Amino acid sequence: MSTYKLYYFNVRGRGEVARLIFAAADQKYEDVRYEREEWASHKSEMPLGQMPVLEYNGVKLPQSAAINRFLANQFHLAGKDNFDQAKVDAVVDTINDMVSKFIPIKMEQDETKQKELIKTFIADELPKHLQNLEVLGKLYGNSGPYFVENNLTWADLNFYDLAQHLLQRDENVLNNHPWLKENRQQVEKQPKIAEYLKNRPQT
Repeated sequence: MSTYKLYYFNVRGRGEVARLIFAAADQKYEDVRYEREEWASHKSEMPLGQMPVLEYNGVKLPQSAAINRFLANQFHLAGKDNFDQAKVDAVVDTINDMVSKFIPIKMEQDETKQKELIKTFIADELPKHLQNLEVLGKLYGNSGPYFVENNLTWADLNFYDLAQHLLQRDENVLNNHPWLKENRQQVEKQPKIAEYLKNRPQT
């Protein structure tokens, strides 16, 4: 029987999509959460000295994208064939385009400047990325609420996690994107996802 152990900080961050995949698959795993002050004593245990790390049958795998893609394939959440998987990857890459634009803003140390940068990002940059995602959802979703062939995949889980961060910044951020809004609502209605969201640690 395969065993899974996920190592990450006690936050959502780069480990949360993997947790959502485990939840959607109803797969048991050990959710190892380190507090920041504990990390220094465990850093040397990780292959690249960073997290998240997935331990699968005793072997540790770094890099969140590799972890998420492996788990999605493992639990049939990556698309039904090679081309569907490519569609899922296109959605995920489009999400990553958005995230890459936002990361430098999150790293800004000046709080006042950061608030202004976030405001500008939400007003000017974000709508283009959301529109791109909505285009792909309508193109690949087969008239359903999920990104690829009207089946739940890790692309939907990835967007769900991202949307939560965006909505914390601006609760109206999806108002002009009804397809994305519906996608998020349908993910939330998945019984195992709903159960996980209800019981996950508040971080």
